[in-house]
Amino acid sequence: MFEAKRLHPAAIIFNLIRTVREFLFAIILGFITFRDESLLYFVLILAGLVVIFIGASVLTWYRYTYRIEDDELRIEYGVFIRKKRYISKNRIQSIDLTSGIIHRIFKLTKVQIETAGSGMSAEASLSAVKLEEGEAIRAELKTSGTHQQAADDPHEETGEWAEKTNPSSTISFKRLFIAGTTSGSIGVILALGAAGFSELEQFIPESFFDETLEWVIGLGIIILIVMAFFALLLFWLLGIAGTMIKYGKFTITKNENELFITRGLLEKKQSTIPLKRIQAVGIQESIIRQPLGYVTVFAEIAGGSANKGEDFSSILFPIMKRDEVEAFLETFLPDYAGLHELTPLPKRSRKFYIMRSSVLFVLIVATVAIFFPSFVWAPVLLLIAGVFLGRLRHKDGGFNVQGQRLTIRHRVFSRNTIMLYHKRVQAFEKKQHKVQRLQNLASMTLSIVGRMGTGTHFTIKDLEESHVDELSDWYSRRN
Repeated sequence: MFEAKRLHPAAIIFNLIRTVREFLFAIILGFITFRDESLLYFVLILAGLVVIFIGASVLTWYRYTYRIEDDELRIEYGVFIRKKRYISKNRIQSIDLTSGIIHRIFKLTKVQIETAGSGMSAEASLSAVKLEEGEAIRAELKTSGTHQQAADDPHEETGEWAEKTNPSSTISFKRLFIAGTTSGSIGVILALGAAGFSELEQFIPESFFDETLEWVIGLGIIILIVMAFFALLLFWLLGIAGTMIKYGKFTITKNENELFITRGLLEKKQSTIPLKRIQAVGIQESIIRQPLGYVTVFAEIAGGSANKGEDFSSILFPIMKRDEVEAFLETFLPDYAGLHELTPLPKRSRKFYIMRSSVLFVLIVATVAIFFPSFVWAPVLLLIAGVFLGRLRHKDGGFNVQGQRLTIRHRVFSRNTIMLYHKRVQAFEKKQHKVQRLQNLASMTLSIVGRMGTGTHFTIKDLEESHVDELSDWYSRRN
């Protein structure tokens, strides 16, 4: 691959889309400002901008070349200022292939290359190359050799992970549907919808609000409840569809020193996770999935770029039965297999967990009871939920030390069991306020290397002080 090559001409489309996205807010603002008598001038200016954008996209594509030479990926780009970037393959941490809708139409892929120093974006990104070319680039730059694709053979439930040269596991449609129905993404959709509405609110005439409010008041409480039910049902179905599109055809394959993950129905993504970059492995059980016995297996990965996305870089398997986790870890991450019983939190720390989870709701109950006494039942229900959540957080907290491996469990809303090794722990902190000191309790925080070189922290509050001291000795290698 010594000869310099250009990206596929479809890269012009991606350059144009990126440029238009950057100027989209200015274009919308200009349309709102000049939509009356000056609309003609706005259209002429917009047409001129489109011509400039197209010309810049073509020049950017023409001036961008890449080649592999002397164990380096060499990229040259820049229209007016010529830039050169050399990336040694010894520095490359992962090579990911992503195929969006436009990519798949032209049988293309996007190659993203990350090194240990990748920051807000990938170290290098080839936005449009032929799929065969992308796979050849990955094979050439990977010192471990070409990745082997996971087999398409159907597996029962979450798949088989029998002992093979390259074991793999594929999610079934049934499990994928369960993942969608229990994902809790309805809250995310509602939040995004509220944020979008708040941005558009300033452009909607006040008369429209007044007319809409009068219409809603005239519907009656029963019709409003029915409409709200169907709206929530719609958001729930959208959440299911989003999960199935995101994790469709999810397959994880283990090669010699890395995990290879593919997923996505509309946008196909292929991610490589070197085993040496895994800092911790976790098992997440949401409040919805825990009673059903389903979990998500994830990993904390060191390095990477911010635009890669948290889920894509850390989810090792979207959903599986709790009793299948051990077999999964034995096959793909044997160093993390073997779950042990945890040392629980002391009973006297329960009151602190309940207090932290319910103190806000107590204040809300008091406020509503004073000003709106007829509606006090609503915050009382929230207070009961807060007390219940506090008891859950106390019940689920704990830790276990087995040689060099530490297992901790904590809960915010979802219950997370984290397994990590001593060599991955970057810092240990003991915290103790005056009330804890009187109760012989203390809190601890462990830190590991996370994405973009930042730290990922795990905290367990109100442990036995003697247990925190033991963990501090374990971290410091004191006898």
